[in-house]
Amino acid sequence: MVDAMREQVEATIEVIRPALQADGGDIILHDVDERTGIVSVELIGACVGCPASTQTLKAGIERIMRDRVDGVTEVVNIAEEAA
Repeated sequence: MVDAMREQVEATIEVIRPALQADGGDIILHDVDERTGIVSVELIGACVGCPASTQTLKAGIERIMRDRVDGVTEVVNIAEEAA
């Protein structure tokens, strides 16, 4: 049952993905840290460099993840952290 949280996160991304793709972007799941609840993703396509991408990540993706998946505390965009 170790991967239950990751499976829930993956299922939630599939729900979110069509809205991102409609705007020319997408999301890639990189990691789910079940200990800290941090989900690492990468926003790609039109999301890269979009001034609203941080808002999309925090107010949209993170809020939905926290509502749907027990234990998620934060969603981070690894592309922003690398920059």
